[in-house]
Amino acid sequence: MRNSKSLIRSGPAVAAAATLALALAGPAAAAPGISVNTTGSTVSVATSACTQVNGHWGTASLLNSSQTSFSQGRQVALSGTSAGQSAAWSNVGAGTYTVIVVCSNGSTAGRQSVVVTPAPSPSVSPTASPSRGVMGGIGGGARDYGTVTLVAGGALVGTALVATAWYLRRRGAPRHL
Repeated sequence: MRNSKSLIRSGPAVAAAATLALALAGPAAAAPGISVNTTGSTVSVATSACTQVNGHWGTASLLNSSQTSFSQGRQVALSGTSAGQSAAWSNVGAGTYTVIVVCSNGSTAGRQSVVVTPAPSPSVSPTASPSRGVMGGIGGGARDYGTVTLVAGGALVGTALVATAWYLRRRGAPRHL
């Protein structure tokens, strides 16, 4: 009984020691690297592994499948702060690429492959055309007016012409007092 009680009492201490050892070993075992993302035809890389030397963080290079060395790729200077640096390439065609980040002190922060997929092309969908024509212009272009409507309109135009002629004739006549 005495032995089992001492094991129970020492169990939490052993677990705490193991947890502390793992916590201390975790950051030392994790090496800094790079994180590469694609959005449409834009490829971006982020890292926190570089330190600033003479005002520069480093350079990132985007290599296509036929390029083999860092200098052959599309190079972009890293920008950012001590917490993180980044670079981006736009208008990247579809295919498989390799991103390499070299810090300004000459060390390689990381190397990662990325696949850029083509953006989906917009699809054209037909829209329904209007069932009636345009209602503009002289007399409207879509309605078929009946005989009664045309006769009434003609009578109004004729009456307006007669009234205008009568008014102009009276206006030009001399007035006698």
